[in-house]
Amino acid sequence: MSLGKLKKVDPREVWKHEAHDFTAWLAQNENLKELGDELGYTFVLLATEASVGGFNCDILAEVEDTKSKVVIENQLEITDHDHLGKLITYASGLVASVAIWIVRDVREEHRKAIDWLNEHTDDDIDFFLVKIEVLQIDESPYAPRFEVICRPNAWAQSVKDASAQLTLSETNRNQLDFWTQLKLFASEQKSLVRLQKPSPQHWMQMSIGSSQAHISLTINSLKGLIAAELYIYDNKELYSELKVRQQEIEKEFGEQLEWMELPKKKASRVKISTACDFFDQSKWPDYFTWLLAEAEKFYKVFPKYIKSAEQMLDPDSQEE
Repeated sequence: MSLGKLKKVDPREVWKHEAHDFTAWLAQNENLKELGDELGYTFVLLATEASVGGFNCDILAEVEDTKSKVVIENQLEITDHDHLGKLITYASGLVASVAIWIVRDVREEHRKAIDWLNEHTDDDIDFFLVKIEVLQIDESPYAPRFEVICRPNAWAQSVKDASAQLTLSETNRNQLDFWTQLKLFASEQKSLVRLQKPSPQHWMQMSIGSSQAHISLTINSLKGLIAAELYIYDNKELYSELKVRQQEIEKEFGEQLEWMELPKKKASRVKISTACDFFDQSKWPDYFTWLLAEAEKFYKVFPKYIKSAEQMLDPDSQEE
């Protein structure tokens, strides 16, 4: 049996010019699709050499189903600070949700930098570091291959979740769909609140700038209710300090709230709810509007009262 010999080819032998050759090749539908398949997206090309101030982004695309922006920075060399800076500049200037850096080789410090960005930025932006390799067996045609070096921490789990949707109950699938659409709605409305990654469950939470509490949005399909609430962890004293200022808080909030100490439980809640028919998807846009409006009021009103209450309970924290 005669076997061929597999070898690696310098990408510069295939694409002599980074912009004229490699970017033009990658922008072709079948190659952009191959990259998207590797990362778990379907990309649609918008432009090459897209202007960002005095710079040009190699490729500007969008994710087919969400229409969120994708920036791709190509570098047929080993990673350097200049291209890392450009990637961040393009992602910021074009308000991208996905930023991809495609390179010939990777320096360890730049791998760590991309991992750091994924760990310290919110769920609205995903950074990928991808190595481009070219393989050949004897004198066969070149075979490009994308190798993902860095990806968001939740990427693998999100792909797994997506593939597992077929095993979810109808209610779970509807919950996941509801939160996914709400997150997109919040992004389109340029909301102040930052929603977490959607999951097939009856709640979604967001940070309010305190380790003692967060905002939670909930669906109760059995009772026909949706709600927004301040969820306070194991801290009844914090709840009591806020309850003392109930009248002041509700005046600023603009609505009466349901104050739930829950003495038999560790947590406490401050909540507002409204009726809903969760399984009537034609009404979802109205529910999105209501939930987002209430979440924004919690986000605007409560942080200062929480901070004041925490300082009352721990005066030393004011000095830090």
